Amino acid sequence: MLVYLTEFLERYHSGFNVFSYLTMRAILSALTALLLSFVVGPAMIRRLSAYQIGQTVRDDGPESHLPKAGTPTMGGALILVAITLSTLLWADLGNRFVWVVLAVLVAFGLIGFIDDYKKLVLRDSKGLNGRAKIFWQSLAALAAALVLYWTARDPVETSLIVPFFKNFALQLGVFYVAFSAFVVVATSNAVNLTDGLDGLAIMPTVLVGGALGVFAYATGNINFASYLQIPFINGVGEMLVVCAALVGSGLGFLWFNTYPAQVFMGDIGALALGAALGIIAVVVRQELVLAIMGGVFVVETVSVILQVAIYKRTGKRVFLMAPLHHHYELKGWAEPKVIVRFWIITFILVLVGLSTLKLR
Repeated sequence: MLVYLTEFLERYHSGFNVFSYLTMRAILSALTALLLSFVVGPAMIRRLSAYQIGQTVRDDGPESHLPKAGTPTMGGALILVAITLSTLLWADLGNRFVWVVLAVLVAFGLIGFIDDYKKLVLRDSKGLNGRAKIFWQSLAALAAALVLYWTARDPVETSLIVPFFKNFALQLGVFYVAFSAFVVVATSNAVNLTDGLDGLAIMPTVLVGGALGVFAYATGNINFASYLQIPFINGVGEMLVVCAALVGSGLGFLWFNTYPAQVFMGDIGALALGAALGIIAVVVRQELVLAIMGGVFVVETVSVILQVAIYKRTGKRVFLMAPLHHHYELKGWAEPKVIVRFWIITFILVLVGLSTLKLR
């Protein structure tokens, strides 16, 4: 929105030209999201507390979680508002990728809101039915994938880019739609499963989102793309502004979510953020790199799948409790230790993912 205003003001003073630079708008987007989080956060926490929208704790979980009962949740709404407003202010609203990502963010946020509302306000412990949740997630993801497929202007936009290989891309054709939808839904639920400790999910989301911003900038810049020998996709660079908003809002939320948390993001935040990471990875054609950088999300999800599958088959548990972070808690690790170690692992994996830009 402000892009158009600064373009107009540039006619009267050349200094406004600085706002045309993508990197400057990305910095302003991150700062705007961060500031919005700091300003709105305290009021939102007070409102959630007043309405008694508090966290419920599993009886069979770690005993250290029992004091968390009643902590305000659904704080992910703060993240969604900060990302959306910052993107609308600083992104090029004529860019189709921006609208697709925002649509996915809001759609998955709405699904998470309904789930949280049923569990926390209506006191329905099951929340949104599992099949219904997957159905609406799949519908939203398929709609976004179809839009990207129909508006693709170059074959590379529907190709699978394999990390560490240059000059190799697998053309997916119509299978691009199903594959992209799967990435979005899987990432959304993976982040949601990881969101079980104070700050555990938000910092890896920030790290992965920031790295995707680097990929977006390189992929959308023909000079960098040529130098790094990665496919150039016109317009993808604008995702840097969205990723910056995600980073800023995530850090702002972490201010209140760090141990011991004043607020939890709930499904409204976790599902939306996971979906945002997924659709941004699809847009910049780095789905496989997302799986590397988001390795913590992948392992957390696999731990749940293994636990359920093997328990149903043999009646025995692979882990003391799933997702994996609870397993380490029950082994005696203090919650902050689990959180920070998972952050460190994510940082390492993000560096590995970023290395694929050069190691080809």
